[in-house]
Amino acid sequence: MLPSPASRALGALGENLRLARKRRRETLADFAERMQVSVPTLQKMEKGDPTVSIGVYASALWLIGRVQFLASIADPATDETALMLELHNLSGKKSGK
Repeated sequence: MLPSPASRALGALGENLRLARKRRRETLADFAERMQVSVPTLQKMEKGDPTVSIGVYASALWLIGRVQFLASIADPATDETALMLELHNLSGKKSGK
């Protein structure tokens, strides 16, 4: 089962991709063909269905000129939790000496 925040995020991403497609005046059939997926798969993606592969989302992002942001989603430089843990571990090692 997908956690609720993750489900909501996928739903928002799907809706944003649907709006991007519509703003470009592309039909479901045309966009699906350009993505090399079926119309039902595109419809699932636009609904934020978690069973749709990340490759399909990446393809849609590429078609709307936004794929460059995909890698930054999990950028370690902006992972505040990991950075805090590293700082905590470093400060713990210092006080243990």
